[in-house]
Amino acid sequence: MSRKKALTAALKASSPVFFGYISIGFAYGFLLVKSGFEWYWAPVMSLTIFAGAAQFMAISLINQNKSFIEMGLAIFLLNARHMVYGFSVLERYAPFKRFKKYLIFGLTDETYALITTIKPPEGADPEFFDFCITALNQSYWTLGGILGALLGTIISWNAPGLDFALTALFVVLMIEQIRTLKRPAPFLLGLAAPVLLYLTGLTEQALFLGIVISSAGCFFMKKSGTDAGEPETVAQEKADV
Repeated sequence: MSRKKALTAALKASSPVFFGYISIGFAYGFLLVKSGFEWYWAPVMSLTIFAGAAQFMAISLINQNKSFIEMGLAIFLLNARHMVYGFSVLERYAPFKRFKKYLIFGLTDETYALITTIKPPEGADPEFFDFCITALNQSYWTLGGILGALLGTIISWNAPGLDFALTALFVVLMIEQIRTLKRPAPFLLGLAAPVLLYLTGLTEQALFLGIVISSAGCFFMKKSGTDAGEPETVAQEKADV
């Protein structure tokens, strides 16, 4: 019963990601085929890599005949944020046994947003709940990629602009987190840092340096007593204790 409850709650919680991942995965699969890849590379990459932005970037880098070292460095910098917010779930994942390795592998921006803002239903296994959310999100992404790749083999339309879909989903999830956490300061800092770096001409390093500056800023906000990202409900519980 607890597993059924966890799965039902995970389906409900991940429904926004379903619509986003299906459409964005579709765009990814479509672009992959239009870039000269066979359709089956969409599910292969989605099952073994499962990093939306990195998969979009990989299409461009491979077509530009970049070396493995160049691709590795570019994707590492792009996904460096995973290490930053991955540290924040170490304590959460510490007691997990069965699905721990998969949960680490399957942690994405959207999955992180869900597991850090939505609590498992009462009586449900937290590990299985996180597993359900992670597995469902990966299945949405993989399904979208397959559909897009298959359609891409049929029609000749090149669909310019589809690669912006992932950015659009991230913005929507960010807005939802701001509403839930009611702490806009970290998000404003995360927005301002890369913009300032771009304005100063540091365009190539803007992503990585923006992550470092934003993370440092949030750390000092927390140390100074400013709740940089704690939901009101949690803060109230602490106050009550």
